[in-house]
Amino acid sequence: MRTAARRRILLPLGACALSLLSLLPAAGQTAAAQTGAARPGTAAERRVAAYLDSIKDDPAAQRAFFAALPKGGDLHNHLSGAASTEYILSLAAQDGMCLDPTTTAYMPPCKPGDRPAADTKTDADYRRTVIAAWSMQDFPPGESGHDHFFDAFNKFGDVTWRHRGELLADVTNALAAQNQSYLETMVSPASEEAKALANKVGWDDDFAKMHAKLLADGQMDAVVAAARKESDDADAVYAKTAHCGTGAPDPGCKVSVRWISQVSRGSTPERVFTQMVVGMRLAEQDARFVAINLVQPEDWDSSLQNYRLQMRMLNYLHTVYPKAHITLHAGELVPGLVKPEDLTFHVDQAVRTGEAERIGHGVDLRNETNWQDLARTMAAEKVAVEVPFTSNAQILGVKGADHPFSTYRQYGVPIVLATDDPGISRVDITHEYQYAAQTYGLSYLELKDLARASLEYAFVPGASLFSGPGKSAVVTACRSDRPGDPEPHQRCAQFLEANPKAALQWQQEGAFTAFERQYGGRG
Repeated sequence: MRTAARRRILLPLGACALSLLSLLPAAGQTAAAQTGAARPGTAAERRVAAYLDSIKDDPAAQRAFFAALPKGGDLHNHLSGAASTEYILSLAAQDGMCLDPTTTAYMPPCKPGDRPAADTKTDADYRRTVIAAWSMQDFPPGESGHDHFFDAFNKFGDVTWRHRGELLADVTNALAAQNQSYLETMVSPASEEAKALANKVGWDDDFAKMHAKLLADGQMDAVVAAARKESDDADAVYAKTAHCGTGAPDPGCKVSVRWISQVSRGSTPERVFTQMVVGMRLAEQDARFVAINLVQPEDWDSSLQNYRLQMRMLNYLHTVYPKAHITLHAGELVPGLVKPEDLTFHVDQAVRTGEAERIGHGVDLRNETNWQDLARTMAAEKVAVEVPFTSNAQILGVKGADHPFSTYRQYGVPIVLATDDPGISRVDITHEYQYAAQTYGLSYLELKDLARASLEYAFVPGASLFSGPGKSAVVTACRSDRPGDPEPHQRCAQFLEANPKAALQWQQEGAFTAFERQYGGRG
């Protein structure tokens, strides 16, 4: 019975009219359960599991199933590498840009022998050549996927930095089509301004003095202001491109977006430190920004040489900016790519010194010194691992049993599936979930736990919907309501309004109800 004491909570289209009984958490269950331990599930969950088992030899039915599966958020996503290659190419043509013989884009005038990007509209062979250079499409076996992957960013980099808003519209629409509701995507805020300030200040081994020099005379405040203005402009372009706030908004307008500030780990110490400060101040001053992350290849000479130094920088800055989240690319390494000793400490240093709350990739886990203790620490401290299967396979050649996915699960380390750079990889999150299910024999309940974890470990402000030991129950305020109910009682509605993370999770529970109603009667 509905009463005036209830408040309406918006859910994904189609979920509101459906029964939500199937979403009552099973005893002992959790939004963060990752160990793969068997649980009975609800009747609706068991029916969906039976259907999934019935289509194991039907690729088309599987693709439809995994596309429809609510998949929460993408927490490891680089905006420039996430946008469609074709869309980036169309922007280059729109800007009148030129392509040199390596297909690297630059602003006109074009040099003799180079070609306008617009030629890709009329020359199909040339278009295929550029797309192959800017992505992993038609990548020839036997060549270095690592080098080809990272080189792609340099080829279209002069396009993407000009079009953050348009790229975001492209990426959020793709997420909405994949039944995802949340995105944390990486950009480099006020990159040129931060570089100029770092060069002006120079390096000081004393972190406190270095920090004080950056803040002197309002210099850092000016860089942060430039970053916020940059974001304001991008937001305006995004809203216009995606028609947000109009009578016909793009589906991507419903996706909640947060920014992660990239730090170029291959740069000089003063630039790395400066970018860290910019990103952490943004995370504390601007709700659109939530965290920082170190990017660029972990195996570069400069990255290896300065790795421990950079972890110490983070350790210090975490005391200055305790509200800024930290997620780190760490352990994106394999034997042969670096010296054996370089495989032994990167994840450990990121967790124990760099204050990482999440780890991106973490592929070299079993090469780390005393890795079992590290895995137990990550499990105990709930340091999640962001796993992009396709990226790991393309860049490092790691897949299947060679991937530490099962090891992390065995030790109870939280896992979230991610795409990394789906535009370059030519895949989507649906593919990653389907790969996980087929390769590691995951059940529907385990896939559902992965999707829930993608919001549980998101850097969304506010409390989680789940509480108790192991996050095994819905919070007290909402325990009398069915999870996902579009009209919860007043106490629950107030809790959801005050806690954006819980509100996102609540919406996902409603999406699961709709999904289980759709697929639970099949097969």
